[in-house]
Amino acid sequence: MAAKRRKLSKDFEKKINSALKELELILAKINDIDDDDIRGEYAIAFAPIKSMISIISSDYKKYGFTENSDSLYLDYSLSIDKFKLEYEI
Repeated sequence: MAAKRRKLSKDFEKKINSALKELELILAKINDIDDDDIRGEYAIAFAPIKSMISIISSDYKKYGFTENSDSLYLDYSLSIDKFKLEYEI
């Protein structure tokens, strides 16, 4: 039996790429913090968001655009916005 083809979405790929670039920028800002305790606090708080975009990206590469893709990205967007507000990055 043939494997099911992945459904691709250029718009969703752009969102993922944009999110990955934003992730790099925020990580760079966190790593630029001089105080070790504060940097550690920010890194710990940002780790779940970093994990979320990794899951979204690998899910898209493996399965393509699915019903779950939009909800995963929405959760990521809400989390990153909340992080930016709370940690003023």
